[in-house]
Amino acid sequence: MPAIDANGIPAAEVRPYHVLITGFGPFSRYAVNPSWLAVKPLHNTVLTTDLLDETVIVDDQNPTAEANGFTQETREIYLSTLQVPVTYEDVLAIVPGLHARPPVLPPSADPDLPDIILPADGFDLIFHVGVAGRGPLRMERVGHKFGYNMKDATGSYAPIVRVTRDETSNSNRGQSEPSEMERMERARLSEYLIEPPVDGTEPPKRGFGKGYESFSEEIFTEIDVEKLVHHLKKSGVEQIYSSLDAGHYLCDFIYYCSLAESKRASGKADKSTTKVIFLHCPPVDQPLSTEEVTEAIKKSVIWLCGTAAKELGNVA
Repeated sequence: MPAIDANGIPAAEVRPYHVLITGFGPFSRYAVNPSWLAVKPLHNTVLTTDLLDETVIVDDQNPTAEANGFTQETREIYLSTLQVPVTYEDVLAIVPGLHARPPVLPPSADPDLPDIILPADGFDLIFHVGVAGRGPLRMERVGHKFGYNMKDATGSYAPIVRVTRDETSNSNRGQSEPSEMERMERARLSEYLIEPPVDGTEPPKRGFGKGYESFSEEIFTEIDVEKLVHHLKKSGVEQIYSSLDAGHYLCDFIYYCSLAESKRASGKADKSTTKVIFLHCPPVDQPLSTEEVTEAIKKSVIWLCGTAAKELGNVA
């Protein structure tokens, strides 16, 4: 049914938002990745965001249009999901297609899921989810270009990045002294060996090389993560915080790749069309259940789309 304005006149049809949510495939001790357990139930579902007031989750408890004296214009959010293998090679092969117009996606790794209906003008939001260690949810703010020295699920390393002579002195910055979050990732993924030094030298620089030369060593999401986390806490998601360190493993790798490809697809170095965000979730019940993680994702998506509507105006 079309939206109706305050004078009872049918309003122009509002284009729905299209959101892609990715989770990771099996690796380590996870026959089914906890991130995919939380993401999969959202496939081919529809959420609703309000375009006039605060973003809401539409349910029977919300005030009706009649109770408010007018009909609020809403916008639907179409959700699709995709499972991404835990390999550097697959991330590099898959992520650029996610940002194409129309998007190009690989065949689904889950035969139970119906096909994705691809939006001709691309996704408005790509929401990546990956598993971390025990603890709260972490909404990540930045992806890193270099420092990927852990093997992936197939035992392969990230590509070696060739450095110029001028870069040599700084080429291993951040690798010899890993951050606290990276040390936690290394401890959690101890079976995925860290690349050892060769003849007493530092391991080679690994990460994003050819095709990514023009992108900075860190790319921050354009989303206001602090505001998003504040909203989630107010809406009942208490165990969450923002993070500046996604761990220099596949989660960080896909985040940087997606942020870079979003900027590339938009043709602007300073602003992108498709927004990108990454959420780290804990293993199941450590302490959050799968259902709690799924609910946090839904609340995040609704708030993000509602915020985008306010920034851009109600564009049909």
